[in-house]
Parts: sequence; C-alpha cells; structure tokens
Amino acid sequence: MNYIQELTSQSKVIVDATIHTLPLFSAAADCHPWPVQVLQWRKNVAECNAIIICTPEYLHNLPASIKNALEWLTSSGELNEKPVLPITFTPSVPRGEKAMQSLLWSLEALNARIVAQLDLYQTEIKIEDDKVHINELELELITGAIELLVKTNQSDVKIAMTARHDVSGAYI
Repeated sequence: MNYIQELTSQSKVIVDATIHTLPLFSAAADCHPWPVQVLQWRKNVAECNAIIICTPEYLHNLPASIKNALEWLTSSGELNEKPVLPITFTPSVPRGEKAMQSLLWSLEALNARIVAQLDLYQTEIKIEDDKVHINELELELITGAIELLVKTNQSDVKIAMTARHDVSGAYI
C-alpha cells in the first residue's frame, strides 16, 4: 500500500487503521447506538472520493476483517456509487481469483462503482526491506488502474489507507 501511496503523490493521503478494530457484524447489532469504531469507519469511508481495497486471499475468499468491514457499510450506504478499485495480492496464479470474485459480489451488493480490478502476484512484485521491486508491465497496470480511479473524481482526491499485516486496503 505504501507503493500505491507513492503512485498517487498528487493526492492527499490520510493513514487509517480502523478496520481491524471493528466488532463482528450482525444485523441485530447494526442499530443505534453504534459502536464508536463503526461510526469512525463509516465516517472515514464517507469522506473519501474513492476506495482501493487490496487483499490477500484465505481459503479462496476474502479475509474475515475485510468482509466484516464491508458488512458494516451495508445499511448506511457509504459505498453507494463510490468508485472502487479492488486488488488481490497473492503468491501466484490462480490464487486470488475466487477472493476477487467474492469481493466483487460484495461490492456489487453495496452498489459500489468498480472502475477496474487488478490481480497482482508476489511472483511479479517483490517486497524486500520495505522496498517494492516491480516489473514494467505490472507498474503499467497499477498506474493505469489508479489513473482510472482518480479520473472518476471531479474534485480533489482524498486518500486514506488502511493496512494490517494480514490485510491491506485503502480508500481514496
């Protein structure tokens, strides 16, 4: 996610780490008074112009923390018509395909506007000592997808990022 932040250097970047603090979603809990973490998560998403979700895959699916975070947006609608760039980052092909499909289904249910999607692999992108080593093709794909996301916004782009050792995501 730091690398994506570098690629969007013309955008305002806000670092956020709330998704791992969210309580487990249940429809019965989705009512007043909402937990403070849920209200903060919804506010952060609402204030952004677009979203980047970058995820690994576990058991052919999304990590529970990302699915949980998306579920907390169901009744409040912060992702409605919001531009989203979903990214999977997995060890190798074909891993991530089912996680991407699951993510796309969740985003469709939330009425998000998907501008592109990227399947990225650790065989093509190396991270060593917090430095990203990337080949020209992957760089072109990432840059192009981010440009599409940024172009969907008429106003200044505001970026916020969420990251955890097992989950990464960003919202712009």
